[in-house]
Amino acid sequence: MISLVLLIGIYFGIYALLALGQNLITGMTGLLSLCQAAFMAIGAYTTAIILTSHHPLPLAELIVIVVFMGSLFGAMIGLPTLRLKGDYLAIASLGFGEIVKNVLLNADKFTGGPMGITHIPSVQLGRILISPYDKSVYLIFVWGFVGVILWGLFRLQRSRFGRALEAIREDEVAASSLGLNTTLYKVVAFMIGAAISALAGMLWAIYNGSVIPQSFDFMLSIMVLCMVVLGGLGNYFAALVGTMVIVIISELPRLLGFSVLIPAQLDQILFGLILVILMIYRPEGLLGRPVSKRNS
Repeated sequence: MISLVLLIGIYFGIYALLALGQNLITGMTGLLSLCQAAFMAIGAYTTAIILTSHHPLPLAELIVIVVFMGSLFGAMIGLPTLRLKGDYLAIASLGFGEIVKNVLLNADKFTGGPMGITHIPSVQLGRILISPYDKSVYLIFVWGFVGVILWGLFRLQRSRFGRALEAIREDEVAASSLGLNTTLYKVVAFMIGAAISALAGMLWAIYNGSVIPQSFDFMLSIMVLCMVVLGGLGNYFAALVGTMVIVIISELPRLLGFSVLIPAQLDQILFGLILVILMIYRPEGLLGRPVSKRNS
């Protein structure tokens, strides 16, 4: 029972990072992105390739490279597509996610193709071995990242940059007329959200010891979007609440061994149903958007 609780806590932390990155892009900036799974895949495969190489890097350097790769691809998708809005941006980001998945499937020399990369070793933090076999240590390791990212995002939200993102979300034309370089702000927000998702991919790869392209499909991006919408767009604590609900719904049956009795399509039906019900009865989410102290 304790092992199951620790396992859910680890998955909760990894998915929480994805939800926090999505919340910055969609909740704070108002951009409908459907490629968080692609950014997670980039972080996971970067980690797998580095740790299984003949000269694996220490943890600190690995984190820097993963963050850089996530930011780089965030800029690559952001610069050409963020002039788009609404459905068009969603379709473009979805296309990017499918491109990443197909590259991972076909670049056999680097990614292992459909078989992925296996036997990813553990990492060390000083003298402490961060191993998936010690779930309590790994849980602290994961939630250390969640705590730092959450603190950074709260600081960002209260900064001039965060207020600019809120202005773009509420009325991009008005924000632009006030002199804000809206494209630059959106690209930077996209880069930060992508880097956070890449970190989640790193933690996923180390914990599972292997990565395969099929783990980072379209449904993962939909699940992350559900987490943010369920909790409340623009509210970071609400994103954690939404993540907890979705992780329990999607992961608990699998961890308990009930997934054999449940059709694989049930998750897709369930996530769609959650979104429809929320849009009808509580469009602001379970907790809603936080009230700004400046307006209270």
